[in-house]
Amino acid sequence: MKAMVITGFGGPEVFAQREVDKPIPGKNEVLVKVYATSVNPADCGVRQGLFGSKIKLPAILGYDVSGVVEAIGENVRDFQVGDEVYYAIGLIDGQGANTEYHVTNESILTKKPANLSHTEAASVPVAGGTAWAALFDRASLKVGETILIHGGAGGVGCFAIQIAKAAGAYVYTTCGSYDFDLVKSIGADRVIDYRNENFIDIILKETGGEGVDVTFSTVPGEVLAQSLTVTKVEGRAVTVTGVQGDLNPAIFKNITVHFVHLENARPKLEALRKLIERGQIKPVVGMTFPLSQIAQAHQKLEEGGEGVRGKIVVQVADS
Repeated sequence: MKAMVITGFGGPEVFAQREVDKPIPGKNEVLVKVYATSVNPADCGVRQGLFGSKIKLPAILGYDVSGVVEAIGENVRDFQVGDEVYYAIGLIDGQGANTEYHVTNESILTKKPANLSHTEAASVPVAGGTAWAALFDRASLKVGETILIHGGAGGVGCFAIQIAKAAGAYVYTTCGSYDFDLVKSIGADRVIDYRNENFIDIILKETGGEGVDVTFSTVPGEVLAQSLTVTKVEGRAVTVTGVQGDLNPAIFKNITVHFVHLENARPKLEALRKLIERGQIKPVVGMTFPLSQIAQAHQKLEEGGEGVRGKIVVQVADS
């Protein structure tokens, strides 16, 4: 079968197309024909060598999957051949999804939302699961609370806005002015241009100096540290990236600071499937690339900027 592999660590140019053996499912495993995957910042980090010796070369990356069950092991009970599924693969769990077939334990699979194409569904697992984990498993977001989401037009941000709205929160978000219409269309109540406006001044003014219940950063740098100023006393601050700056002000306001890495995605994806099938969440797919152009997909994600919104999806097979 065809796969895009990395034989060394570095820039997008390290990808190469290879023929590899089609995997055979074990007793508790499922073989999935991959229709689509996507590119996440974690993919780029693995490719760059940030996980070092934990990644065995040559490696197949890709941690989102939407596809169809092709074969099952003798002990598999929850899935049948022909089932449409979507799921998230662990970063160091072995072979990823930048290939035509993927085999995994059935415990991580979830039925694909019936109203999504494979292209749309492949954008959900890592980004949507991470947003869910941040807002509920860590921040314990409640009905009627206020939240500031940094990077609302990004992969995780687009899901976070919609999940927060479904939970009954008032949503502030930051993004470039060119993405205002997008984030408003998916539920943002108040949009702040991170390039030309000061989110601290705006939120303190609009909340009477109290700030918001939750701040959620999906972008690196000092954003989390700066956001402590607009987080309420006894509020919660969450990030899915590395941080810079002084977090000590959290002490004097009894703010709980959480760092989030997605684990145990299946129950989160099952919950997301319900919201998606109800029409409360709609994936935002900004760009698609064929599998043969995975290097260009990585490059586009790393460049960022105007035009890169929502998720970048990689089409593996025609659906």
